[in-house]
Amino acid sequence: MLTYKDAGVNLDAAEELVRRIRGLVRSTFTPEVLTDIGHFGGFYDARFPSYQHPVLVASTDGVGTKLKLAIRLGIHSTIGQDLVNHCVNDILCGGARPLFFLDYFATGRLEPNVAEQVIGGIVTACRKHGCALIGGETAELPSIYAPGEYDLAGTIIGIVERERILDGRAIRPGHVLVGLASSGLHTNGYSLALRALESYPLDSYVEELGSSLGEALLAIHRSYAETLLPVLERGLLSGMAHVTGGGILGNLQRILPPNTQPLLRWESWTVPPLFQLIQRAGDIPTEEMRRVFNLGIGMVLVVPPEHVAEVLTLCAEDSPRVIGEIISA
Repeated sequence: MLTYKDAGVNLDAAEELVRRIRGLVRSTFTPEVLTDIGHFGGFYDARFPSYQHPVLVASTDGVGTKLKLAIRLGIHSTIGQDLVNHCVNDILCGGARPLFFLDYFATGRLEPNVAEQVIGGIVTACRKHGCALIGGETAELPSIYAPGEYDLAGTIIGIVERERILDGRAIRPGHVLVGLASSGLHTNGYSLALRALESYPLDSYVEELGSSLGEALLAIHRSYAETLLPVLERGLLSGMAHVTGGGILGNLQRILPPNTQPLLRWESWTVPPLFQLIQRAGDIPTEEMRRVFNLGIGMVLVVPPEHVAEVLTLCAEDSPRVIGEIISA
């Protein structure tokens, strides 16, 4: 007699996971959430009385090969925070604050203890941002993923007043580029980093990093929401670029209007030791490093000159520095 469990899908494990995470997920709910966990869809009250013309902003992302690192180290409680923080930063670039989040967790063999830790990380970051986790999907796919492996993705929905949308149209030559410090690789470049460092033990202490290599690589993707939402409220920026795949220049190009280009002063900040180690270990050309990694700058703000001093003060917690300017193309 053949059962679903014989085919690799454990319904009992799925029910156990729901039991474990029910309270965690509920802890993220805001008054606008109208359904409990388990419904076929998440309901969110879309009345926004404090907005004149509310615009919804959506983004979907994953955490890439950083998952492999988390699995190798057996540390599953931070990868969900990486996911949420990445998505929050993405919609910040449009001027939006987060409303709610949905996750997708897929694995070869569902282990409730592991999945609970991953989703617990998502919950931690959602609570920090006042963002409700209103739904998601857990998929056990034994024919796609090996036992012990999993994948993770998420979708975030945020809101911005239409007249405050930040889309780069206001960027002009002479506007100043202000970089905010990253906490490490964030969620990009891990395929190259792990290849370059394949001969280095992850659990060994590295003096120049002040931690083990694994700890440095697994550092949680920094969220800039707490710093930047007040800056956005004051209308001090003309653009913002989250430095993900493509490096600083590649992501700046996504927001620049025609006939403008960035003039970046690469010598204006010191590249953190982790990136220097990766470059040495892999003999990676400097241009490739700049194309792949954030090199210590996780978010770039485009600021009219008259607001630079105020922005630097407001962003002090994220070690801001002037790293260039916008010029005519």
